[in-house]
Amino acid sequence: MIRILYIQASPRGQRSASAQVAQAYIDALQKKDRVELDLLDVWKEHLPAFDGAALDAKYAGLSGQPLNQEQQAAWAAIGALGARFRAAERIVVSVPMWNFGIPYRLKQLIDLVTQKDVTFTFDENGFGGMLKKQSAILVCARGLSYVDGTPMSEDNLDYQKAYLISWLTFLGVSEIKTITVEKTLLGADASAASLASGITEATRLAA
Repeated sequence: MIRILYIQASPRGQRSASAQVAQAYIDALQKKDRVELDLLDVWKEHLPAFDGAALDAKYAGLSGQPLNQEQQAAWAAIGALGARFRAAERIVVSVPMWNFGIPYRLKQLIDLVTQKDVTFTFDENGFGGMLKKQSAILVCARGLSYVDGTPMSEDNLDYQKAYLISWLTFLGVSEIKTITVEKTLLGADASAASLASGITEATRLAA
């Protein structure tokens, strides 16, 4: 059995190109293995604000101070989200590109769970990711094409896939595979071709 944490980051649900490709990957995986699926839809999940009591709890913990009742409750919610990452064997993320980056609700999730002793550790020797046993599949959808050697290249304007790879690597994930679905805003034919290619690649990776 494979335990998958599936983070769905598009509010368009199954109309989303990234979600369709991620679902094709999960469906193909289910044909060959038992899958325990934990769906974390950032648009439907209650994600607490990272301010007030949560921020106070973070700094109290870092300084070794006891947490009050409100801080304990705030940190428990963050810990529960982090536990879902640690319990997974594979993390699947379907994400659209918004303004060359990621949707703000996904960034909120990242800010919540990227905490000391939740998904990473640190001491005088530096940082250590806590997700060393996990692998990841990133399905990244973009409206345009980002071709190397042009002003629209990934090196110049990709703060989506590059950021997520850096984040997961920081958390200790060493095996990260990506599927890119481009040209979703360049007409039905281009969008359909890119989607079909993404689904084919997702099925291949699952196999």
